[in-house]
Amino acid sequence: MNRQEILESVTQDQLKPAEEFSDFSVGDTIDVHVRIIEGDKERIQVYQGVLIAEKGRGINRTITVRRIVANEGVERIFPLHSPRIAKIEVVRRGDARRAKLYFLRNRVGKARRLRDQRRGLKHVK
Repeated sequence: MNRQEILESVTQDQLKPAEEFSDFSVGDTIDVHVRIIEGDKERIQVYQGVLIAEKGRGINRTITVRRIVANEGVERIFPLHSPRIAKIEVVRRGDARRAKLYFLRNRVGKARRLRDQRRGLKHVK
């Protein structure tokens, strides 16, 4: 076995099941339920935004979620297999023709919205 196969075999038991992450794609508006631990208390905080990028594979897979707070764009990068991620829900399906939606950073107002997948082109998986 080479080095990469050894690393993948070690991290295999730390991966979350694939069916948790197969139902969203770039352009979707998602709710990321994040576990926040403050002292000995734990709570769930929901971060809602547009999924603008997916990156990596295996244990290193991450997503970038962008939202607008007080007229300022805020992006967070979430490692998908982190125990801090409780669950991810799709709020709205967006129709994206690109793999990375970094162009949304320059848009303002209604131009920031993506076309809904039901009305536009059907995304083929």
